[in-house]
Amino acid sequence: QVQLVESGGGLVQPGGSLRLSCVASGFTFSTYAMSWYRQAPGKERELVATITRTGYTITYGDSVKGRFTISRDNAENTVYLQINNLKPEDTAVYYCNANNGAAYWGKGTLVTVSS
Repeated sequence: QVQLVESGGGLVQPGGSLRLSCVASGFTFSTYAMSWYRQAPGKERELVATITRTGYTITYGDSVKGRFTISRDNAENTVYLQINNLKPEDTAVYYCNANNGAAYWGKGTLVTVSS
């Protein structure tokens, strides 16, 4: 059974940091590109960052460049998203995605940025 389980979300003040994790199971993690998406209330789901199977190539959405860092540990079947200098507009549910033609999604973790 394929599972992607996100964790690490929560309530944080503007300027703070969080590290999101996504643990994968039920498929060969190292053969999938991994991405983080987010969906803010009332908005469409937005691609935040993508990392290729080996981690050689990483891309970021324009709105998060310089503040977000995606990484992966293929030995631990885990992808991470380090978020620094959080802003209120980063408030969203953050989703983990695995893709190699077939695509899998996690259920998301909520990040709320508020003072």
